Amino acid sequence: MNTDAVLLLETVHFAAEKHRHQRRKDPEATPYINHPVGVARILTHEGGVADIEVLQAALLHDTVEDTDTSLAELEVTFGPVVARIVAEVTDDKRLAKEERKRLQVEHAPHCSRQAKLVKMADKLYNLRDLNRCTPVGWTAERVQEYFVWASEVVKGLKGTNPVLEEKLGELFKQRGIRL
Repeated sequence: MNTDAVLLLETVHFAAEKHRHQRRKDPEATPYINHPVGVARILTHEGGVADIEVLQAALLHDTVEDTDTSLAELEVTFGPVVARIVAEVTDDKRLAKEERKRLQVEHAPHCSRQAKLVKMADKLYNLRDLNRCTPVGWTAERVQEYFVWASEVVKGLKGTNPVLEEKLGELFKQRGIRL
């Protein structure tokens, strides 16, 4: 059996278990697992990414931030590279939201190429989701503010994947935001 396929299925299973009680903030309250699976799919289907550790990190990218998962648990289960990539894209929830957002902008240019890929696909997924439907409790202004902030993060990721950058650029252009 294909080892990569087995690894990805184990990773999806782990992420699904960790996120099993979580829902997205869209009006349909979509199961949260759709998000990391969608981020991994963007990487393979649109970004041409075949790096198994990047794909695993995409599937796991919110587990430390949003569940009881620790980086040590990820390292034991999936290895040091996957744990490092997840660590690079994980916000410190102990900090205020505005500080976390500022740090994402500041840290983006210094991330590894692998983490930049996950971050780009994550932003692309979230921005498409915001275009599809407004999260419960969000105003049009808040959506636009998210796009503006995301464009600042993405500026620090330039030079990572031309295809994903072009798709992000199109979304920003539709909102009147220049990269």
